[in-house]
Amino acid sequence: MAAPTYYTLPAKCQADFCLIPVGTTSPSISTYISQVELLATQSGLKCSTHDHGTAIEGSWTEVMNVIGQAHALIHDAGVQRIYSDVRIGTRTDK
Repeated sequence: MAAPTYYTLPAKCQADFCLIPVGTTSPSISTYISQVELLATQSGLKCSTHDHGTAIEGSWTEVMNVIGQAHALIHDAGVQRIYSDVRIGTRTDK
């Protein structure tokens, strides 16, 4: 078997993610979303929230870490299942 090829991660990326807690006791998820918004803001990365998610910009590793931490935060709040939609953009011309 051939050794795997490793590529350098993009230096920067922009991600837009929507985190959806599944199976909560209430139809309202605003408390979870406000926790994710605070986490993203405290990360120090450029971020903004909108009607359908959170936009965040930084290094690939930093952005993926914030998204992973958001999942961990909501799981720690007692939510057993989370569905996320993540869209990522990268550029090499800037």
